[in-house]
Amino acid sequence: MSDYGNTPPPPPLPYGAPGAGTPPPQNYLVWAILSTVLCCLPLGIPSIVFSTQVNSKWAVGDVAGAQEASAKARQFAIWAGIAGVIVWVLWGILIAVGVANINWNTGTSPSGF
Repeated sequence: MSDYGNTPPPPPLPYGAPGAGTPPPQNYLVWAILSTVLCCLPLGIPSIVFSTQVNSKWAVGDVAGAQEASAKARQFAIWAGIAGVIVWVLWGILIAVGVANINWNTGTSPSGF
């Protein structure tokens, strides 16, 4: 009696393991890259780091770590976006104030003064 052709069924997945019916958490990689390039580099880099950790932690079965990395990636991307908007608004205000303070009457008049 040989069991050569019969393979045993795979063991059941442990509770909370990847593939146990739940999709992996979102990694926010696109938002992390956009916030880094367009908004705020110092806050965008940690967002990219955490977003790249999501899939690797999910693959090894660290569900809590993947969810935490996803939340941190989202949080840093939002902070980078807010910081970028604040910087762009302040930059626009400075440009507007600078343009408003230009002395447009610097040319010479017909009388030479």
